[in-house]
Amino acid sequence: MVRRGTTGHFHSEIAQCPQVQIVDLMLLPMQKRVYVMNCRIMNPQASPVIIIPARMAAARLPGKPLADIAGKPMIQHVWERAVAADLAPVWVATDDDGIADAVRAAGGQAVITRADHPSGSDRVFEAVERIDPDRHYDAILNLQGDLPELDAAIPHALLSAMGDEAASLATLVTPASDAEAAREQVVKAVVSWDRQTPASCRTGRALYFTRAAIPTGEAVKYHHIGVYGWRRASLAAFVALPQSPLEQSERLEQLRALEAGMVIAVAEIDHAPGGIDTPADLDAVRRRLKND
Repeated sequence: MVRRGTTGHFHSEIAQCPQVQIVDLMLLPMQKRVYVMNCRIMNPQASPVIIIPARMAAARLPGKPLADIAGKPMIQHVWERAVAADLAPVWVATDDDGIADAVRAAGGQAVITRADHPSGSDRVFEAVERIDPDRHYDAILNLQGDLPELDAAIPHALLSAMGDEAASLATLVTPASDAEAAREQVVKAVVSWDRQTPASCRTGRALYFTRAAIPTGEAVKYHHIGVYGWRRASLAAFVALPQSPLEQSERLEQLRALEAGMVIAVAEIDHAPGGIDTPADLDAVRRRLKND
């Protein structure tokens, strides 16, 4: 689990985890916290790229990538946080010239993609094929364009979760509060956890994703953080599939992968960045970032 703590705490938690690569994330730009990375690491030969899909036609909050937050468009905040991870090249994939212009004005890289993609992962695949036709990048980190409070540790945790070599892709979760579990906008993940990994760096496999508040009973409910670490070949296989029935019913792209029999590795982190799905979410993050 990604945790906060002192420098001593950083090394003591790392010592509990087998085969851990120590990643010193202290003093990251825009960050005030010390992070402890989770246990499993991607093959050190992997060549990652970060791609942030962003579109203007969001159903609940159209135009949100360009919404002003503390004097910057939302997409710029996300791009800056991804760059602060200092992990891989960062691109924004969009169907809108205004979004691309905003990213480039901030010093970033953007690629224009088709407007008719059914999911962010489909858009990310078109983007990586355009920017990397020679296939240098083999680990595709798909972040989200509506996470302006993204921790710079999250891309590292996502890449680490890809250490499960039997998985086609990886994602992240965090325990959900009762209020979060009740919200349809908060996607819940049902996970089978690996009992062999320490609680401080827990990993597992996804069983299901839903907008409903499950599992029932006393079991912990998990908030799915909608970021994905794709193996390039797996992403190519995913986008070749038609949208699946459960994907269409729940409006969740990852169910296409599960219905096709793909294994989704899951790692737990200690909190979710505030996503923006509604005007109320946008007002809340504006207040928080204004006070930073």
